[in-house]
Amino acid sequence: MSLEIRTDRLLLRRWRESDLAPFAAMGEDPEVMRYFPAPLTRAEGDALAARADGLFDTHGYGLWALETRSTGDFLGFAGLAPLPAFIPGPSGIEVGWRLARAFWGQGYATEAARAALGFAFGRLELEQVHAITAVINEPSRAVMERLGMTAMVEFQHPKIPVGSSLRVHIRYSVSRAATARASAAGDLTR
Repeated sequence: MSLEIRTDRLLLRRWRESDLAPFAAMGEDPEVMRYFPAPLTRAEGDALAARADGLFDTHGYGLWALETRSTGDFLGFAGLAPLPAFIPGPSGIEVGWRLARAFWGQGYATEAARAALGFAFGRLELEQVHAITAVINEPSRAVMERLGMTAMVEFQHPKIPVGSSLRVHIRYSVSRAATARASAAGDLTR
């Protein structure tokens, strides 16, 4: 079973050694990491990439490395992961993404996340997928809304210090049925 996904502009694929240096640069970029507690060291970035790719071996889904089909440039990751147990509400799978700053504002996050949702609802036959982000992360919330996701519940993220502007998070969800209806109606925008 191939785990690669091709969209109009992107290839979602397993991670390669050559992804680690540009991924480390992303993790060290304070703008890329502004909605996370701290930038990542090279070792932390390498460990995150290994965990992201390892999900494919343990679950049959994971966080794909993203590359542009036109140039082969690595631009970040997007995909699926088990929803952490501390998130309020039912357990499940979340969709997530992170892109290098040079690729922001071009619709890549939405395109990649939509492909991951297609995998979740098609190949995995899931009924619902979730996403979480800091309430103040308007760019990611906008992507979630373009994906047809609905805000469900705000919560205090237990791994972020009290008093941090990042502590209040929000959970979004979308169902397979809602995604199918929106797709049939042509309501899914880039």
